[in-house]
Amino acid sequence: MDLWKMSLWQTFLAGGPVMWPILLCSIFALAIILDKFWHLNKIRIDTQQFLSSILEKMKHHQVKEALEICEKTKSPISHILKAGILKYDRPRPQIKEAIEDASLYEIPRLEKNLSMLATIAHISPLLGLLGTVTGMVRCFQTIQSKATSFHPVSPGDLAGGIWEALLTTVAGLIVAIPTFIVYNYLVSRINSFILEMEKASTELVNFLTE
Repeated sequence: MDLWKMSLWQTFLAGGPVMWPILLCSIFALAIILDKFWHLNKIRIDTQQFLSSILEKMKHHQVKEALEICEKTKSPISHILKAGILKYDRPRPQIKEAIEDASLYEIPRLEKNLSMLATIAHISPLLGLLGTVTGMVRCFQTIQSKATSFHPVSPGDLAGGIWEALLTTVAGLIVAIPTFIVYNYLVSRINSFILEMEKASTELVNFLTE
């Protein structure tokens, strides 16, 4: 059987039953990736410009207007700064505590499903290896049955069984490699976002407690 003349569906079926959980992993990974990109783009704002507008309002004691800006801006940064502004007349420790409490709510939302994406990136090649091992077991069982029944074992029988077994490893790597690359990119982007949140929070606390 020529691999290059097979359809994608035929290639998938030739890989055996382990191809199904690998396919499931790829679907979950794609869904998580699309969701994370959509969410991160949705909450993306110009942090410096947003912070400047907040500080400008607070400089003129326009607390209500500053809170309105936060409410209109749909971003974790706005939610965290809003928590600090609500405590603007309190001591520094209470303002910091309010901001930290808001961060404890917002940061897990940013990191939601990232651990699942990392898990998929790690288990996909393992599933591929499992499929290869089970495929090799079937291949050698076929060779043994032919040998015991005095049927000649041709190199084609051995080679055909091996390449079919290796399909799952290929499939697992095809899922794992891009998933791992995107996972690292998302982690880097979220860490940058969290750093922006921390810088904005520090500037607000310093301003309110001057």
